[in-house]
Amino acid sequence: MHRRTFINMTAGAMSALAVKPFAQGKTQDAKTPVAYPDAAVEVVDPRFAKYKVQNSAVERLYTGTRWAEGPVWFGDGRYLLFSDIPNNRMLRWLEDTGEVSVFRSPSNYSNGNTRDRQGRLITCEHDTRRVTRTEHDGTITVLADHFQGKAFNAPNDLAVHSDGAIWFTDPGYGIMSNYEGHKAAFELPANVYRLDPNTRELSVVASDMDKPNGICFSPDEKRLYIVDTGEPKRAGDPRPIRVYDVEDGKRLKGGRMFVDMRGGTSDGIRCDVDGNVWSAAGWGNEGFNGVHVFAPDGTLIGKIHLPETCANLCFGGAKKNRLFMAASQSLYALYVGTEGAQVP
Repeated sequence: MHRRTFINMTAGAMSALAVKPFAQGKTQDAKTPVAYPDAAVEVVDPRFAKYKVQNSAVERLYTGTRWAEGPVWFGDGRYLLFSDIPNNRMLRWLEDTGEVSVFRSPSNYSNGNTRDRQGRLITCEHDTRRVTRTEHDGTITVLADHFQGKAFNAPNDLAVHSDGAIWFTDPGYGIMSNYEGHKAAFELPANVYRLDPNTRELSVVASDMDKPNGICFSPDEKRLYIVDTGEPKRAGDPRPIRVYDVEDGKRLKGGRMFVDMRGGTSDGIRCDVDGNVWSAAGWGNEGFNGVHVFAPDGTLIGKIHLPETCANLCFGGAKKNRLFMAASQSLYALYVGTEGAQVP
């Protein structure tokens, strides 16, 4: 989306809040410096050391959401969009001023967001139970809202393949209450879908999860990672991030456990250019909330500690080396020693 189009679409403005650094699990006063290196960035395995920028700290960029989700970076406009689901709006954070304003309200209780290879915004909407595309002129195109004659549950998160296909999850959280959508009956299983936006061909690519949620491709697109946030059926059952092999860019095989997020759970996920998986983490014990970083072999190598449950994240900034974290009531950011794999 072009910057001028974006500004014309902005529905209103909110006062920018002071950027507040964070360290050691507590939000600091804006005038209180954070001692470098920031203790909130934990090296669990030596492989993470090169990703920790020693003179960079976790910053709280904004607070005032009820449940922040779906961050997506627009480098051509130097801004970040993110969802505030219960408040039925999408917000915009400007990199050059730190100003936060309303981008879209109502947003149909939008959740996950990403961009396609043409730079257009792709959004999962809870209330309308659909996947949409915002064109460069600001108009909204409905890409999919049903499968085999039945309404989706509530599309949640999505990833775009280099061939243009949109892969999205449909766990149904938006119809389980009136807080993040509207309460309604499930018409379909909780599936993962692949949508060809040109032919509108829609297929189920995974149906073996309880609540498929966060989703991302490895940098070479040979793997697809999907978070299952369903409640364990028995004590001791895992809270998995699963990984699948991608066949011909259209099918999945060999679904298996990548990591077990027991102690809390995951949500949104993104890969960096080295193939590490950066996972939102929350609903856990002390020291769990924030971001957990896993090497391609599934080893936990690093943590970014936040004082709130993290729902989703993305890489952005001019060099794609700034990690943005949508966490409950706030938006956080941290410069890291790698770049996001997502294009654009």
